[in-house]
Amino acid sequence: MEELIHAEHISKSFSGVAALRNVSFNLKKGEVHALLGENGAGKSTLVKIISGVYTRDSGNLIIKGQTIHNFTPKQAQNLGISIIHQELNLCPHLTVAENIFLGREKTKFGLLSKKLINQEATKYLKQLGVEISPDALVSSLPVSKQQMVEICRTISINADIIIMDEPTSALTEREIEELFNIIKSLKEQGKGIIYISHRLEELSKIVDRVTILRDGQFVKTLDFKSTNLSEIISLMVGRTLNEKYPHVKCSIGDLLLKVENLTAPKGVNNVSFELRRGEIVAIAGLMGSGRSEMIRALFGADPKTSGKIWLNNREIKIKEPIDAIKAGLFCIPEDRKIEGLCIRMNVAHNLLLPNLDFISKLGIISNKLEKNKSIQIINELKIKTSGIDQIVRNLSGGNQQKIVVGKWLFRNAQVIIFDEPTRGIDVASKIEIYNIMNNLKQNGIGIMFISSELPEVIGMSDRVLVMCNGKITANLITEHTNQEEILTYATKFTD
Repeated sequence: MEELIHAEHISKSFSGVAALRNVSFNLKKGEVHALLGENGAGKSTLVKIISGVYTRDSGNLIIKGQTIHNFTPKQAQNLGISIIHQELNLCPHLTVAENIFLGREKTKFGLLSKKLINQEATKYLKQLGVEISPDALVSSLPVSKQQMVEICRTISINADIIIMDEPTSALTEREIEELFNIIKSLKEQGKGIIYISHRLEELSKIVDRVTILRDGQFVKTLDFKSTNLSEIISLMVGRTLNEKYPHVKCSIGDLLLKVENLTAPKGVNNVSFELRRGEIVAIAGLMGSGRSEMIRALFGADPKTSGKIWLNNREIKIKEPIDAIKAGLFCIPEDRKIEGLCIRMNVAHNLLLPNLDFISKLGIISNKLEKNKSIQIINELKIKTSGIDQIVRNLSGGNQQKIVVGKWLFRNAQVIIFDEPTRGIDVASKIEIYNIMNNLKQNGIGIMFISSELPEVIGMSDRVLVMCNGKITANLITEHTNQEEILTYATKFTD
């Protein structure tokens, strides 16, 4: 079978940190080749090299018989490469037809021809068997239909190599079947498809081969018919834990937080769980499982449709974040720069912005209190900064994360929830964040954290709540479980 992509010994580093090391991969005409691995395995880096977004540091790349040295996304498109991102890359204020031909507009007598664009778009929509009006605004379409628009755009540029990144994460079962029928049709046309997905149970319906990456390295390529999900999972997570995770054991105290039947419009379905004093509970799950959505609904950042919350045996009503904060429930968001910090402000202002009542007298901020309190937190958390006046955006990711944590240490914290607490920070800073979590735990505070890294989940937690499709599918004692079991429950889309 003719090769569309032949990649050998591909390596790529960012600021001295290896994202890919000696990775090989090939794609044949008329096949679906799944690229699998945990978050951070190197999948995105590899497809960005193939699609011209990144330039490889070393290795050979041959696309459709042509040796590639350096090329741009536009040149990749001209070679017949198209990528359908998980976060759809559409202009919501434009019509379906205008999105399909964006940058390749049809003209007549030198003028933009809406009629011609609509006619061409209708042809491609019919080819996919999709009933969408070319005049419809993309913003009016559900995510599933928007994805079909993306696929139409791909077909319209006559792409031979199509990269699909988590294409089913926002689709219903019926919509997934529609997508799979389209993929089968594309295969019959000789298209090669690189398919990235965490939903392992769906692979059997469309995938011919799988390549597994782990920690930026090639692990194995297998014919799907000759393997099984257990082997794939084992190859994906085949790592051991070590001293990188300084887990501290201490006595688990009384019931602290109880959540019952929490449901929210954004993918949270009837979630119930408990948290005890001095306990660290990890929330594991794949992208789109509802982990962050559940925490946001609990914290009041997103609305919930039902559910009850008890803290210290007292029912509390949380309609917005200020209600949670007053009760002693705090959340460290995943995107610290957008949701956790004012990066153009200095260290002191970031630490004290939600704590002005602690440094004010008769409504007037005390500069002395501001300075003393800031220095106290800086020393306590070992924040590396030139001083309280340093602008936060100039700090490292690890020190920024410490400031997000530090601003809540002024208050009477009962529960602190971390969403991806170590994402984007170096190993040394990770250890410091883990130690902060351990110190909070030893002081009787209940800790919950979301992590996409299974070694971190097992290395730092006492219990693991596993989520899939907006539900908790398992409540596991960490010392009695393993990565394979967690990943199995994380892909349990049906009861």
